[in-house]
Amino acid sequence: MDIHQLKIFISVFKNKSFSKAAKELFLTQPTISEHIKTIEEELNSKLFDRIGKSIIPTTEAEMLYDHAVRIIEKVEKLKDDLQKIKSTPSGNLHIAASSIPGTYILPKLISSFKNIYPDISIQISISDSKTVSDSLLSGQIFMGIVGTKLHQSKIEYTPFMNDELVIASPDFINESFIEPEEILRYPFIMREEGSGTRKEMERWFNEIGIDTEKLKVVCILSSTDAVKQAIKNGVGFSILSIHAIKDEIECQKLKAIKIKNYQMNRTFYIASSTKRTLPHIYKLFYEFLKKNSFTL
Repeated sequence: MDIHQLKIFISVFKNKSFSKAAKELFLTQPTISEHIKTIEEELNSKLFDRIGKSIIPTTEAEMLYDHAVRIIEKVEKLKDDLQKIKSTPSGNLHIAASSIPGTYILPKLISSFKNIYPDISIQISISDSKTVSDSLLSGQIFMGIVGTKLHQSKIEYTPFMNDELVIASPDFINESFIEPEEILRYPFIMREEGSGTRKEMERWFNEIGIDTEKLKVVCILSSTDAVKQAIKNGVGFSILSIHAIKDEIECQKLKAIKIKNYQMNRTFYIASSTKRTLPHIYKLFYEFLKKNSFTL
């Protein structure tokens, strides 16, 4: 039996009449009779005794009525609760993001999102792209923001924002553009394994004929901020997102140098598991990111 059949039964029980129930529910009397017959067969119980033109509920019908009313009430309450979630969204969003979008992009968007949905709180966990992807696949999170596609058959990637990687340099390089091979002349600060920035950098270096084994790597650091501090202190230079060094460029603490005739572009993605359905508040954030991200 289903909810529709229970509602028919309740109407027949309350009206003590098939014809009155038919009028109340805008159904034909044969349809009403057929549904009651189906319930009786499923429960293997007689629900109504027919005496002349009247019907009298059986003991089984009395029992079913009490349960049916409670079931209908619970279903209606569920509908109301779901509607409240949609009309006044609340709850906690847990987003995992790789370092650049998590540190330099999402915080700027969260303020606008909170203005629209003040009852939704947001938690951002920052790690490398691989860790974010692994967390999605293990079911620990619903949504991530990454700069590298991994496990493409199991994760859905939606373009979120464009990014440009540049050579972040202290003052010892005066040029604004350099030849690719000049990169090998200077001390280089490398990001850690698993970093989306490192993965994309290695791909681009391979495209322009730079052997990463020949880089003069002076240190390997696990965060963009650590790399920036090392550059400021003259340790070397590195490849960083333009989003990560905007403030330093404006304050003239770092320089952005580009490779001649070559632009290192990438895309950040909203990542979600193909096996899981996003809860309502995550869908709201997902749509918000798609609508607003490219305006930054």
